[in-house]
Amino acid sequence: MSGKSKRFLSNTVIYILLIIVFIFAMFPVFYTLMGSFKSNQELLAGGTNIIPKDFVLENYTDAWRLGNFKQYTFNSIFMSTFIVIGSIITSTTAGYVFERGEFKYKNVIFAMVISSMFVSLGSLTLYPTLMIAKAMHINKTLWGVIIIRVFGLNVTNLFISRSYIQSISREIDEAAKIDGCSFFGIFTRIIFPLCKPLIATLGILEFRASWNDYMLPLVFTLSSPERMPLVVGVVNLKTTGEAASSWNLMLAGASLAMIPMIIIYIIFNRYFIEGLTTGAVKG
Repeated sequence: MSGKSKRFLSNTVIYILLIIVFIFAMFPVFYTLMGSFKSNQELLAGGTNIIPKDFVLENYTDAWRLGNFKQYTFNSIFMSTFIVIGSIITSTTAGYVFERGEFKYKNVIFAMVISSMFVSLGSLTLYPTLMIAKAMHINKTLWGVIIIRVFGLNVTNLFISRSYIQSISREIDEAAKIDGCSFFGIFTRIIFPLCKPLIATLGILEFRASWNDYMLPLVFTLSSPERMPLVVGVVNLKTTGEAASSWNLMLAGASLAMIPMIIIYIIFNRYFIEGLTTGAVKG
């Protein structure tokens, strides 16, 4: 077999595998979208039909009318905006300190922090987190979710931030020091403005995580339904229709909730890919 034939066979296998992965990844999204146009009776009856027999557009108008989408959307935007801004500041600052800072046991501390990536406690931390928030009197507001998410410092974001800052030449720091710039002055005036791809990457990751977060906002807004974010409110749509379980309204609400995330990713996709790969290539 010639080299050209081997290359063609290799590319064919790769494309087939990518198509299979794409189908498995996109099927839930496609099913949700198609299900949002089905009647509740058709959904409850089951069956193997993915495409609706009749497209019911009223699902979207009913979901918007019954689901208090205007307030839920505002709550989600409010929560996600502050989480994104706060996380970008804490992640880039921590990444800069661990990369450029010189202090005792720096590598040991960083290794301990990074090792927590491999420890998943899941919902076990929910109760102690709620108790801490209750002691701070922030357990009945979205500000509690924002503070916990921002100062909890996502380890993945820290790792990406340090890797990206590592790719920036240290000669810039030396030149700034000669001009009398302080350690954090170098970060705010030089390093941070050079981190646009990193900022876009962190912004997309945190926006996705905060926009789709369910458990923590649910616990913090149980006593205040008007403060629920969109994802939590979408689940409540299941019990707002005429039937005991209005899956058609919930799927329509879920489809509406996906739109902002898709728009954000399309806009910042180029910076997102660049931010993820720069540290890996140059570091």
